[in-house]
Amino acid sequence: MSETTYQLIAIGVYFALMIAIGFYAYTRTRNIDGYMLAERGLHPAVAALSANAADMSGWLLMGLPGAIYASGLIESWIAIGLTIGARLNWKFVAPRLRAYTEIAGDSITIPSFFGRRLRDRTNLLRIVAALIILVFFTFYVSSGMVAAGKFFESSFGWTYLHGVLLVAAITLIYTLFGGFLGATLTDVARGLLMFAALIAVPIVAVVKMGSVGDIVDGVQTVNPDAFNLFAGDDGVVLLAVSIFSTAAWGPGYFGQPHIIVRFMALRTPADAHYGRIVSTTWMIITAPGAITTALIGVAYFNGPNPAKALDDPETVFLLLSRSSSTHSSQGSCSRQCWPRSCRRCPASWSCAPRRSSRTSSTSPGARPPTRPCSCTAGSACSSSPSSASCWRSTRARRSSSSSPSRGRASARPSARSSCCRCTGAGSRRPVPRPA
Repeated sequence: MSETTYQLIAIGVYFALMIAIGFYAYTRTRNIDGYMLAERGLHPAVAALSANAADMSGWLLMGLPGAIYASGLIESWIAIGLTIGARLNWKFVAPRLRAYTEIAGDSITIPSFFGRRLRDRTNLLRIVAALIILVFFTFYVSSGMVAAGKFFESSFGWTYLHGVLLVAAITLIYTLFGGFLGATLTDVARGLLMFAALIAVPIVAVVKMGSVGDIVDGVQTVNPDAFNLFAGDDGVVLLAVSIFSTAAWGPGYFGQPHIIVRFMALRTPADAHYGRIVSTTWMIITAPGAITTALIGVAYFNGPNPAKALDDPETVFLLLSRSSSTHSSQGSCSRQCWPRSCRRCPASWSCAPRRSSRTSSTSPGARPPTRPCSCTAGSACSSSPSSASCWRSTRARRSSSSSPSRGRASARPSARSSCCRCTGAGSRRPVPRPA
C-alpha cells in the first residue's frame, strides 16, 4: 500500500475513535446536568488536557509554527504570555468559579451563572452574555474549520471545502450524542496526540537532518535574527509595545467560555491545584516543541536543495512531520550498509545495480541479487550505519564467496556496494574501519 493509503487508514481510525468516545459518553449521560456539565465529575487531568486541546489545537500546530517560521523567536512571546495566563487562570479563576457556580443555583452555563450571581431579574445580563459567546465563538469555530481544511488540503490533496465538511460532520456527531463529556474526552485524546507529536517530530527531524549545528547555521543563514527574542529595528519603545501586545494574549484566558466551563465541571474546587500543574506542564513541553519544529522547518525548506517548497508558513508542522515520517518509515536503505532491497528507498536516495557476479539459483544457500542504495547529488543520509556492523557485514559477504559460481568479482565488494555513507554534497565516503 502507498504512504497516502496508510495515512488515510490512520485518519479513519482516528475519526472512528472520536465517534466511539462520543457513544461512550452517551452511555454515561443520564440527565441534562450530565449532558451539559458531566455532572461536575471531571478529573483535574481530564479538565486540564481538554481545556488546552480545545484552546490550542489548531493554533499550536499551525498558527504558532507559522508565526515563528515567518518572523523568528520574537513571536514566541505569544506562547509565553499564554502559558502565564493559563496558569493564573487555573490559580485564581478555577477554584472560585467551581465553588460559586454550585452556590448560585447550581448554574451549568456561564450566562446563567452571571444572571443568578448578580441577581439580574430582567435576564438582560444573561441575554447579552449569550450573544457575546455566540458572536465570538463563530470566529473560534471557523478557525478550527480552517485548520481542518488546510490539513486535508496539504496532506492528501483534498479540496479545502471537503476537509472542512468532513471534520464538521464528525464533530457534530460526537458532540450531539456525547454532549459535554463527549467533547471533553475527545479533546483529551487530541491533547495526548498533540503532546506526542510535538515531542517526536522535532527529534526525528533533527536526526534526519544530521546535527543541531547544521540546523542552527541553516536557520541563521535565512534569518539572522531568528533566535533573538528581542529582534527589531523600530526602537526600544515600539519593541516593548510589540512584546507587550503579543504577550497580552494570556489574560484573554480569563473570559474564554470553552476554557472556564471545564472549571465548573471539576469535582471539587481543590482539584484546580492539580489541574494547574497538568495544564502548565503540558504547555511548557508542547509550546517549545512547536517553536522548535518551526525553526527546523526554516532550515529544512530553505536549504540549498529543499525537499519541498513551503507555500503557506502555517503548514510547516504538517509538511515537516510528513517528511520526517516518510523518511523514518521508509529509511531501511539508509539504516543498513548493504540493504537487501531498495524498493522502498527514501526520496533522497536512488537505486543502482550492484556490480557483482550473479549467484546461480541452483547453488546451495543462494539468494537473489540485491540492489544497494546510492545517494543522489545534493542529498544526505538520514543516518549512517555503525562501523562495526558494516565491517562485520562486509566480512560475512566476503566469507560467503567460496562458491565457484561467484567468481573473483564477488570475493571483494565493489566501491558502490561497500560500506559507505553520503555526505551533504552527495558524494560517498567509506565508513572508517573499527580498530
